[in-house]
Amino acid sequence: MIKLPQNTTEEKARLRSHRTVFLCTTMAFLIASVSAAEASGGRLSYEIVDTAQVRCYDNNAEMEYPTPNADFFGQDAQYIGNEPAYKDNGDGTVTDLNTGLMWQSDPGEKMTFKQAVAGAPKCREAGYTDWRLPTIKELYSLILFSGTDPDPMSRDSSRQKPFIDTRYFKFRYGDAARGERIIDSQFATCTEYVSTTMRGDQTVFGVNFADGRIKGYGMRSPRTATDKTFYVLYVRGNASYGKNDFKDNGNGTVTDRATGLMWMKVDSGVLKAGRKKDGKLNWQEALAWAESLEYAGYSDWRLPNVKELQSIVDYTRSPATTNSAAIDPVFEATSFAAEGGREDYPCYWSGTTHAGLSRASTAAYVAFGRSFGWMPNRRTGQYMLMDVHGAGSQRSDPKSGDPSRFPYGRGPQGDVIRIDNFVRCVRGGAAEPRTSGPEIRMRQVPKRPQRMGERSGPGNRMLQGPSVMQSRESREQPTGVIINEEGAFKGYTLFAPIDSTTTYLMDNEGRTINAWRSDYRPAHSSIRVVAVHAYRHKPASHCTVRRQPYIFTFDIGCKTGYYITEEFHG
Repeated sequence: MIKLPQNTTEEKARLRSHRTVFLCTTMAFLIASVSAAEASGGRLSYEIVDTAQVRCYDNNAEMEYPTPNADFFGQDAQYIGNEPAYKDNGDGTVTDLNTGLMWQSDPGEKMTFKQAVAGAPKCREAGYTDWRLPTIKELYSLILFSGTDPDPMSRDSSRQKPFIDTRYFKFRYGDAARGERIIDSQFATCTEYVSTTMRGDQTVFGVNFADGRIKGYGMRSPRTATDKTFYVLYVRGNASYGKNDFKDNGNGTVTDRATGLMWMKVDSGVLKAGRKKDGKLNWQEALAWAESLEYAGYSDWRLPNVKELQSIVDYTRSPATTNSAAIDPVFEATSFAAEGGREDYPCYWSGTTHAGLSRASTAAYVAFGRSFGWMPNRRTGQYMLMDVHGAGSQRSDPKSGDPSRFPYGRGPQGDVIRIDNFVRCVRGGAAEPRTSGPEIRMRQVPKRPQRMGERSGPGNRMLQGPSVMQSRESREQPTGVIINEEGAFKGYTLFAPIDSTTTYLMDNEGRTINAWRSDYRPAHSSIRVVAVHAYRHKPASHCTVRRQPYIFTFDIGCKTGYYITEEFHG
């Protein structure tokens, strides 16, 4: 049994005044000061809609439903919540049968944040006059983690599945013809960040139903130097939705009477969880720790799904403005020295996998501290650490691995990669155990027999060096290969993952022949050359091509960056 933390005067203190951050209609504030459940006649005012994730995953791919005490037991799919349910009203509106919220079904064309705010009171969809721009918690109620996370630089959405129910809501990926990325399908809310992101940008939170994330978006687009545009779904009804009603139970737990969930008052940092007793765990460890936890007299704790976890974010708070985590002061959040040595607050793991079409190596977390990212200085090319998405964002981390492989993060904004995150467990609510799911469609790649001679290069030069051979034999998981079919052609693939500073030379069964480390992440282009040299495109503020005497001359157009050449053994 874990000893309960002692309640202090500071812990009991409650914040009495908040900076107003919601630009919603006056109606949202005319709520009687009684508990949410009482106000709705016994029905919870803040029903958390399930994520719709029904498949189980290990650290890389889909798996059979694990049994109690087995690895990866206790993840999102194994607990059934309030299953998504909608009604098409036939008049351009959709009613969520769980939350009681009524939505527009078609977001129409994109608009700026100012236009979205101004358009709400003018909206007359289906004859109603009380439409409002949703809060981030209202809009996030629509997200479904049955979607697939696409490559942000891909232009093909034909096989992708968005993170919203397209049977009821119209959805469009980013339009490449307009210079957009596939992931440029951000939906605006009325929830502004109380601090700023990037280089002091005024920021509004939005949900991206293309890639399944919450991010803070600057009002201005850095790519177009104009006001950023968003899709907008106006909402009406249940003005209590998203409003927490916390009760400190005096035993180390906190109940949200609006959602019916009970939470740990403290987090894994206070309870000294993890290999280093610092509260930090990878995803598999987080699942196991939550399932085995006995705390405050309860043994049915679990890792929350990502929608449950997001429900306790307090968007009126941030490290920069309140010197605290983005959570109600009734909770205790561990502070620690984050990247760059600055004091900050945790990202908490959820039990929800953030899966793509052919991989399931990341899981969703919610940042209760700054959402750090590495952004290059436009003049010098040096990377700078900054809050790129805001406290209260929802992103994802690799479930396992070495964070040092991501010295400058990953993704378009260089999201900081930690892998070892904190945990705040939950119990209760609508969660019911589920023991089986649909037929597996994404399988782990089996380790295939080594056939060295068959894959060796000209004169066997590529396989020289005992360290290279040893690293190949000891590798358990193929690099960058998910589907390994018979009949793969004989040859090699040279690639640099977008999130990594390592460039790999692989055979076509996924075995690493050699690897080169760089100080930079790759840019989004590739060159095919007939030479035994490796080219890596380094993002920078100016385009120069470094030519060595032994490399042929070529012309290339590029917006930014230069090329680095390396010999095979150097």
